[in-house]
Amino acid sequence: MADAQQEVQTQAAGQSRRNEKVGQVVSTKMQKTIVVEVEMRKAHPKYKRIIRSSKKFYAHDEENSARVGDMVRIRETRPLSKLKRWSLEEIVRRSALAAKEAEAEAAAKAAEAGK
Repeated sequence: MADAQQEVQTQAAGQSRRNEKVGQVVSTKMQKTIVVEVEMRKAHPKYKRIIRSSKKFYAHDEENSARVGDMVRIRETRPLSKLKRWSLEEIVRRSALAAKEAEAEAAAKAAEAGK
C-alpha cells in the first residue's frame, strides 16, 4: 500500500519512472528515427581503472529535429518497432556543424525566395 502511495506521489510531482539517457546523435538517415550513442564510464571491479564503453540506441524523433553531432536526452518508451524503444525528449546541445548547416539552409531558402 505504501509503495502505491509513493508511486502516485512521484507521478503527481511530474517525475516518471522511465529511464533517461544522454548521448550523441550518430545517424539521422532514417525517417523519424535517430541513432544515439551513449557512453558509459565504469571502474573495473579489480583494477579500479575507468573503462569507457558505448551502446547505440534507436530513438523516435517525430519532427526530425535532431542532427548528427547533437547531444540529446532520450527517454524509454513502449516498443515502437523492432529496435526502437526510446523517444527523443530534448536536444541538450546543438553541434557546431548542425548550426552551420542550418544557417546555410536558411540562406539558400532566402535566396530562392528572392528569385
